[in-house]
Amino acid sequence: MLCSMCLILFLSNTISGSSESVILTYGNNSCSGRLEVFYNNQWGTVCDNGWNLSDAKVVCREMGCGDAFEAKSGAFFGQGGANIFLSEINCVGTESTLSSCSSKKPGQFNCDHSKDAGVICRSLVRLVNGSHFCSGRVEVLNDDQWGTVCDSGWDYSDAAVICKEMGCGNVFDLRISGFFGQGSGPVWLSDVQCSNTESTLRQCNLQGWAKNSCGHEKDVAVACQRRIMLENGFSACSGRVEIFYNRSGYNEWGTVCDNNWDLTDAAVVCREMGCGNAIAAKSAAFFGAGGGIIWLDNVNCIGNELTLAACQSNRLESNNVHYKDVGVICQCKLVYIRILKEYCK
Repeated sequence: MLCSMCLILFLSNTISGSSESVILTYGNNSCSGRLEVFYNNQWGTVCDNGWNLSDAKVVCREMGCGDAFEAKSGAFFGQGGANIFLSEINCVGTESTLSSCSSKKPGQFNCDHSKDAGVICRSLVRLVNGSHFCSGRVEVLNDDQWGTVCDSGWDYSDAAVICKEMGCGNVFDLRISGFFGQGSGPVWLSDVQCSNTESTLRQCNLQGWAKNSCGHEKDVAVACQRRIMLENGFSACSGRVEIFYNRSGYNEWGTVCDNNWDLTDAAVVCREMGCGNAIAAKSAAFFGAGGGIIWLDNVNCIGNELTLAACQSNRLESNNVHYKDVGVICQCKLVYIRILKEYCK
């Protein structure tokens, strides 16, 4: 659910020779998160002084994402560590890279990580009609219209990029021939060629938009591994909330602390799980104490977010005792999608 991929931003004194350009971490997907830059062989963040939508637009463009939806401030995606490399960035909004914008560099400003800047870009990929947020028919946005992808040449590497861009885990299964139902509108792409090194589908080798003769009976789909699960509950839609993070190269499941945990937060978990409405938000390790890292604290969802990662929260990253682990009870749904079945006890 939460994306920690790093893309390198070229600034003066950076390592040259890379083809990558930006980093958004701890967001919902590869097109949202805390902005970080690579400077003098080190990673660091950007101060939110003067940070606005014009600056965010340049980041979204450089990331290969859609238009900027929001320019976030006040460490919305959590505080970074070590260095703060840029402040008072001033982009017109038409620049192709952030390095083309004027800014203050280290030594020219005073800031702390409570002011780390972030970005939310418009997603250009979605998964439709699946059993949860990380599965479904692949749809892509082009020319302000959603359309599908033809299964000609579709393989694991292509599906892996979709899972990466969605902020989901590895590929669980890839499907062809309209497995999650036929879409509507244009069939935008066919013969997609990804190497699995790309962060977004648009960085893959594409054969052109709407240049195919496919019908919707060949729409591709993918099932990615979830980055959230409910453990030790009495049904598929109840239990202790556990989330998957990538930290320092290690893939780890962990829990959420119950400070300020409420029904609005639980509703987002239920939505992400593909369950019904939230019935109860449980605290104090109601479903038993978990193990590993306690990843989040003070989760504050509005209630319309698609994933828990999209909510504001504090990144706790603690190994303390788990007596405050949160849980949820959602309305349980019986889901039939061809041979996929999820039963509620």
